[in-house]
Order: sequence, then structure tokens, then C-alpha cells
Amino acid sequence: MKHALRIIGLLLAGSLFAPARAQDRLGGKPFATRSVVMARHGMACTSHPLSTQAAIDVLRSGGNAIDAAIAANAMEGVVEPHMNGIGGDLFAIVWEAKTKKLYGLNASGRSPYGLTLAEFQKRGLTHIPPAGPLPVSVPGCVDGWFELHKRFGRTPMPKVLAAAIRYAREGYPVHDEAAGSWSGMINRFGQYPNVKETYAPTGAAPKRGEIFQNPALANTLEKIAKGGRDAFYKGDIARTIDAFMKKMDGYLSAKDLADHTSEWVEPVSTNYRGYDVWELPPNGQGIAALQMLNILEGYDFSQTPWGSPEHIHRFVEAKKLAFEDRAKYYADPAFAKIPVKELVSKAYASERRKLIDPNRAASRVEAGNPALKEGDTIYLTVADDEGNLVSLIQSNYRGFGSGMVPDGLGFMLQDRGELYSLIDGQNNTYAPHKRPFQTIIPAFVTKDGQPFLSFGVMGGGFQPLGHVQIVMNMVDFGMNPQEAGDAPRIDHQGSSEPTGEKMIDSGLISLESGYPYETIRELLRQGHNVGYGFGGYGGYQAIMYDAKNKVYHGASESRKDGQAAGF
Repeated sequence: MKHALRIIGLLLAGSLFAPARAQDRLGGKPFATRSVVMARHGMACTSHPLSTQAAIDVLRSGGNAIDAAIAANAMEGVVEPHMNGIGGDLFAIVWEAKTKKLYGLNASGRSPYGLTLAEFQKRGLTHIPPAGPLPVSVPGCVDGWFELHKRFGRTPMPKVLAAAIRYAREGYPVHDEAAGSWSGMINRFGQYPNVKETYAPTGAAPKRGEIFQNPALANTLEKIAKGGRDAFYKGDIARTIDAFMKKMDGYLSAKDLADHTSEWVEPVSTNYRGYDVWELPPNGQGIAALQMLNILEGYDFSQTPWGSPEHIHRFVEAKKLAFEDRAKYYADPAFAKIPVKELVSKAYASERRKLIDPNRAASRVEAGNPALKEGDTIYLTVADDEGNLVSLIQSNYRGFGSGMVPDGLGFMLQDRGELYSLIDGQNNTYAPHKRPFQTIIPAFVTKDGQPFLSFGVMGGGFQPLGHVQIVMNMVDFGMNPQEAGDAPRIDHQGSSEPTGEKMIDSGLISLESGYPYETIRELLRQGHNVGYGFGGYGGYQAIMYDAKNKVYHGASESRKDGQAAGF
């Protein structure tokens, strides 16, 4: 009897003092993977711990958020070359505490002067291939760094790039996600010069935990650190790229690089239930998120549970409408009239919302008429002690890029040019010295004129969907920044594309594991095509600012190898 009583007592004690369940400890959501990271003086959230630490080191040594974001991006190009690098493009939104204003930077590159639509037509191509010399456009990343630094930075660039240079030269252990992407790289790009020598120097792709070194990239970054942006666009690096592309029968030239410029642009916003959500205007796809939010604002989600059929149906139908406009209108504004103001207006959203059947999936939708008037990716966010925040996204487009690795430079050029249309007369139709439609988009949210959330969700065409889900999860469903990213995601594929493809019948909803089967069954009854786990759900980072307590709340993607850290 004594023994039995002792066992019962131990069991009771264990239940009283056992650790709380994850959902209790993390805020009540069963899908929460970790707590929000909180700090007062600085915060960095990136998709790789070494990149986060590079940013924190710059902040601790007296640099600001802009310096730290550049340091993190440079490190990302070293440790996650399958996602980004100096051969790709960059976009950023900066909140400057001194002026209490948002600044947008479009650092995307243009197509070669020497490549024409007629050349593609002569080759009988209906789409630009994803690899080889044809999809290569000017890489805008490096110029983006120096534009950001010239306007806002204060730490010398050699110091900003020092960590990336050191890890490229000395090596680092390859993480899980990178190793998985690396494994198929040789099969995809192995026929091109310099690919194996740069990314598989032992003859095989590096495996998880193996040390990978890229001394050629270290040398390139050193030249950039010492010589500035001209070292890349007008010096030896540009000449090497020019010579390599000629050897590959490509078109990107020294003149294309020398003439490259980034552009400071005004961010565009819409108000969603009291929160101002900011995106950059085309040639990116950011305003698709604003169009979706405008449509969804017309529904009351206070009595609609997260993950319910009503939630998912409304979300997907709003996406279909916004993406038809995306396919028709979004392009380089230097080459096409884009009715941005009309597309993101509440009145236009109200008209588009009328097309949504509350009980039935739309099999086809068309782009609207907003009264047109004449006339694979990384995301990171950093905040500093002065109140500056940076929302930055950078990519080579598809994993690693085009397969074009110029001699001795240690990086691959992007294949962003794959996203042009080859159909004559469209907004996004290929033309020389034109910026392609871009999928990569940074985002920002303000409330009452103050910063609230700097965030992004990488992942190709999924990104507007990811942005809308984060905003809805926080505003409509009361989640904190980490829960908002951990929540199972909704993807929809099959909408019309800026490259010319037309919408597939109803498309396909892909749901991450975690949605009840009752929801799926009702969606099927409504005429949706539904799959489990087949989507590209992206990768998320965010910093929320608690203005009352003056505290940063950092969140990082649980689906990747990322880290949120502060001090």
C-alpha cells in the first residue's frame, strides 16, 4: 500500500511540475514550433544561422541595420548558393527612423542589349529555357548593396563583407537544406564549364556536415569590398563575365553591366483593417498581395475559424482574381503602362469581389479592367537600436541559377530572364534592356505611422500568397509572428502566368499537413482540386516592433535552417 501511495504521489508531482505542452508554452497554437525571440537593441532573422550571426556581429560593432543586412546577404550567398548570390537580383524596403519614412529599392537587372525577340523566334522558342546563356540578365545584387550603403550605411564595406569573405575562404559545414538542393546540382548543370570545379571540387556535391570552401568567391568579394560596385560592373569582374558569355554564345556584355542602375521607388500600400501593408510596385509581383487583401477585407473573418472551408475558399478565389491581373499587367514600367493605383484601389477590389461565388470554385477567371489611363530566393530582415528596419530579398531565381559560372569568379549568374513572355504585344514580352517580371518581393507593415512588421516569404510565385497569409494570421486570427509563420500554409497553382501560360481549370489547392479532412471534403464539394503537401510553401522571416515596450519580436522559418537572434 505504501508503495502504491508513493507511486501515485510521484505521478501527481510529475503532473504538477511537468513542462508545459508546446502549445501552452508557445501561445496556444498546436503548430507553434518555437517561441518568439525578443530583444531591445537589435534583431536579425535570416534563413541561415551564420548569416544571422554575421548581422548581429555588425550591429554589435556599431553598424546599423542596413550594414548588417548587407553583411547577412553576402553571407547568404556563401552558405546558401542554391538560393541566392551576387549573380542575382535584390529588392529592399528600408524604414529610416530619422525621417520616419519607408524607402524602396529595385535592384533588378535588365536583359542584354544584343538579344532580341526576333532571335528567340528564329530559334523557334515559345519559352525562354531555364538554363544556359539565354535566360541570363544583368545581376543587380552588388549595385543594390552599394545603393543601400551609400544612402544609409556607415560601416566601411570591407568590414561589412569581412565575414562572408572569411567563410568563403576557410569553409563552413553544409547544412541540411543546402545539402538536399546541392545533391541534384551536378545532374542539372554539370555539362557547363566551371560548375563542378566551383560547387563540387571533390567530384561530388558536398554532403550534410561536410566543409565547403569557395576561395574564388572570396577573391571576388574582396575585389568588391576594395573597389566598390565599379569593380563588379566596370572592372576585371565585368570583363571576365563578358569574355565567358561570348565563349558560351551568350549575350550579356560588358556594356550591359556598365550601364546597369538600380532604382529608388515609392512603396505602394493598402490599409487592411487598420494596418498599412506595403509592397514595391512592378516589375515585381508585390501588389498582388495588396489586391488579395483588398478583396478579402470585404469578408468578416471574426466568425470564420482559421483553416475552415470558408477561409480557404475565399483566400483561393481572391488569389485567382489577383493573379489574372498579375499575368496581364505586371511588367517593367519603363516598357508598359501599369495602372498600379487603380489595381490596388478599394473600388476595384469591390468590383472584383462580386465575381466570387461563396459556394463554388471558379474554373476560369479573366483579368479585370481597372480603367487603364494613357500616360529558389532568400529573405532576411534586420533591426537596430536606432529603430531602423530593413526588409530585403535576393535570389538567383531557380536553384543556383542558369548554370553559367564565369571563369574564376566563384558564383553563378541568375536565370531570371526565363520569366519574360515570348508572345508579341504583352506587357512582359521580351525586349532588350528591359527588366523581367520578378517574383521576389519584400514587405512591410506600419500602424498609425509607426513600424509594425518587417517580413517576407520567399518562394517564387507563392510569395504574394505567403504575404497575405502572414497578415491574415496576425490581424484576423490573432497569431504572434512566429505562429503566423508556423501555421500550415495554403498554396494554389494553375493561374495564368506573365510568361504567357493560361489558367488551368480551377487550378490546384495544395495544403500543408494540419488541415482537417472535413475542410478538404467541403472544398472538394465546392469544385476545388485539392492536394496535400505538393505546394511550394516558401520560407519566412519577420521582425515585429512593440512600440509600447520598445522591444523587437523576431520570428524565423521552421521549415528551413534559419535563426532569429537579438541582443
